[in-house]
Amino acid sequence: MNTIMKYKLTKNTKEVNGITLYQIQALKDFGNVKKGDLGGWIEKEENLNHNDNCWVSGDAKVFGNAEVSGDAEVYGNAEVYGNAEVSGNARVAGNAVVTGNAEVYGNVWVYDNASVYDYAWVYGNAEVSGKARVSGNARVAGNAVVTGNAEVYGNVWVYDNASVYDYAWVSGNAVVSGKARVSGNAWVSGNAVVSGNAVVSGNAKEVESKNAQTEIDKLHTENACLQELIQEFYEWTRRDYPTEAEVRDIMNRYYNLLNK
Repeated sequence: MNTIMKYKLTKNTKEVNGITLYQIQALKDFGNVKKGDLGGWIEKEENLNHNDNCWVSGDAKVFGNAEVSGDAEVYGNAEVYGNAEVSGNARVAGNAVVTGNAEVYGNVWVYDNASVYDYAWVYGNAEVSGKARVSGNARVAGNAVVTGNAEVYGNVWVYDNASVYDYAWVSGNAVVSGKARVSGNAWVSGNAVVSGNAVVSGNAKEVESKNAQTEIDKLHTENACLQELIQEFYEWTRRDYPTEAEVRDIMNRYYNLLNK
């Protein structure tokens, strides 16, 4: 079955990074687009699917191997290029950039000066805005929000109703979920887990561990051991010199504690 063309490439062109882009024009009514409307700029028809209501408008540009499909819209001065995919009901607007092998789909909004690149995915009802950057293999999903000058990269997951904003960084294999908030100049990295109603802000650095609670429990245990050692030293001051065996024993325990 042949696809009915919903737009054409006009003779209006512009050069972007040495690539010729063509302004598009609607050939029929669909969605909020009327027949004859001029749209944005694409390199080739593979950049904008002829099915559904997807559209590129304003001064937005889609080129390279990038594709816009479904009911997605790219508008304003936004750019989608590389091997990026924008689909579903996603909106990419303002001066936003989606590039690399990034995927943006669902009911996502990527706008302002935000950028999504590398192999990052943003989906669900998530929002990426401000000057925020999502990259690496990061996943931002659910109702999560990444905004301000925040950076989310690596193998990070940010989902549920979590938010990362201001100048916060989330990296490594970290997970931010629930209604957790990471803001200020905070760093959450390694294998840290921030969930529930947790708040990490200011200049805080979240514990880097396979599981944050595991690390906290470990710290409590080590603190108890130190308290015990301190108490033993204190007992020594209340009597004559300790024996050689006592000194050797406590020093070995202290060494082992420091090298856990």
